[in-house]
Amino acid sequence: MTNPLASGSLTGKVALVTGSSRGIGADTVRYLAEAGAAVIVNYRSKAPRAQKVVDEITAAGGRAIAVGADLTDAASVTDMFEQAVAAFGPVDVLVLNASGGMETGMGEDYAMRLNRDAQVNVVDNALPHLAEGARIVFVTSHQAHFIRTTPTMPEYVPVALSKRAGEDALRAKLPELDAAGVEFVVVSGDMIEGTITATLLERANPGAIAARKSDAGRLYNVSEFAAEVAAAAVDPIPADNTRYVGDTSGFAPEA
Repeated sequence: MTNPLASGSLTGKVALVTGSSRGIGADTVRYLAEAGAAVIVNYRSKAPRAQKVVDEITAAGGRAIAVGADLTDAASVTDMFEQAVAAFGPVDVLVLNASGGMETGMGEDYAMRLNRDAQVNVVDNALPHLAEGARIVFVTSHQAHFIRTTPTMPEYVPVALSKRAGEDALRAKLPELDAAGVEFVVVSGDMIEGTITATLLERANPGAIAARKSDAGRLYNVSEFAAEVAAAAVDPIPADNTRYVGDTSGFAPEA
């Protein structure tokens, strides 16, 4: 996949991508780094995996550090931003990519704690550390964005509801963000082939991804969707603060 960002277009900028040790987050942070941004690779528990992404970026001449943080822990999030600013300065691009809720053993409320509460906490902690004119990008799915009007697979419902709750909570902060000179955009995409979520859904509901692919015509892969997320960090923001990736014709819009 070709990087949608021009080489050098983000030179002098700083970008932090949550959940960027693998998958969409890792490809997004690579695109941002290739465009010249100094990047913070955030991870929850897999330090070697995050360091591998950092090593790839620095070997190519980029600037990157890995910072571990449990986004559901306020002190951990505070430390993450302090480390980011100490290394590179104020953050220009914050990509809220980390999400979950289908993991086992994390508690019944984990989806809401991670996909709503933690997202708000990350933004609240970020505000004092953001550069002038910074942009926040929130990554979600069509299945979550349209959950109020379009049913989704039962296995995904807790994630969808919590991610929509997180999106709503962040949209409620738009006046505060506007006052601080911070831009905000939601990137909504269909199921993405090759992600851990798709793998878990397929395991719980065999044939689910193939069925969705048939309905949608095609599904984006990880690098293709990451390119859209990276582009959302710099492209003009749509009037409704929402960038739709892929077909949405099967989803009923909110009244």
